Amino acid sequence: MNQGTIYKSPTWVIPPEERRTASALFNCALYQQKIDIVPKLQKTFNGEKLQFHYFSNTDELVRLCKRYPLDLIVIAVDGDFSDAHMMIMEAKEQMFLSIVPLVVYYPGDDENIYRRALDCEADELFVGAWDQRGFEVRLKMLLKRSRRDLGVNPSSRLPGPSMIDKRVNKLIDSKKDFAVCYLDIDNFKAYNDYYGYFYGDKVIRLTAQIVRDIVFDLVPDGFIGHIGGDDFIFIIPYDKIDLICSNIIKTFDRLIPYRYKEEDRVRGRIITRNRFEQDEVYPMLTISIAVLVCQNGAFSHSGEMSHMLADLKKYTKKLAGSNYMIERRKKY
Repeated sequence: MNQGTIYKSPTWVIPPEERRTASALFNCALYQQKIDIVPKLQKTFNGEKLQFHYFSNTDELVRLCKRYPLDLIVIAVDGDFSDAHMMIMEAKEQMFLSIVPLVVYYPGDDENIYRRALDCEADELFVGAWDQRGFEVRLKMLLKRSRRDLGVNPSSRLPGPSMIDKRVNKLIDSKKDFAVCYLDIDNFKAYNDYYGYFYGDKVIRLTAQIVRDIVFDLVPDGFIGHIGGDDFIFIIPYDKIDLICSNIIKTFDRLIPYRYKEEDRVRGRIITRNRFEQDEVYPMLTISIAVLVCQNGAFSHSGEMSHMLADLKKYTKKLAGSNYMIERRKKY
């Protein structure tokens, strides 16, 4: 993208009164069998921007998880629990689903439900008549524990460093060929300092959504992680590198100008003052993607790949504009 390119569009900056009331959408995946608990959940999350995504099997739930940053999975069953039991077990085997709190509600008094819920590793079980106050407290405590304990980045709802390492090591042990792509947003610190964390976080969320949509559209069983800040990891087949990286760059470069005020967008850059009261000029945000290919058992653990990716990323970031660079050498 040329720095002088002019994009005509309405200014995107949210006015102060709207900024104070803005809150993230709470995404709840819901399975119901012979029961309707939507009104009860709406009352429990009163004040939240609650959106339900309904599913009837594990495949549909997986697709939902890849499309939306799910906060909670609720399975409510009145009657035979067999299908739900199998669905929960399958969900817990999926990495992206296993990090989302999963709650079961069963209105009956079947004593076996406790054992079966424990067996399938549900995160919380509500049994009997709906106790609005009690269930609300337990549910919100579960969500707080989940956000505190799991290695999930709160901005992007993507797996964090520990889960990235786990996936990379698993692929290395499997002896499969794959590519690890390390994405970094160029000039992000300057943007974040200039516009503030509120808008910086919106850029992080936008980037996460771009990577999520493109990777999962082209590689349904791919992996995406968020190291932290403006650093992302995605793992794909090595023969999809050019297709995926070029599409991510094209989409990012097309959308990112609309994350600037109109006057900055017209200039194609931002101008800030440093602590010495000197002007500093920064071009529009771009992205650098360092790509490391693992073939024929080239690496023995994730640390070796991490070291090479960090070096390659530094070199890629020196190039102007958005770029991706592929390193096919073995470890050094």
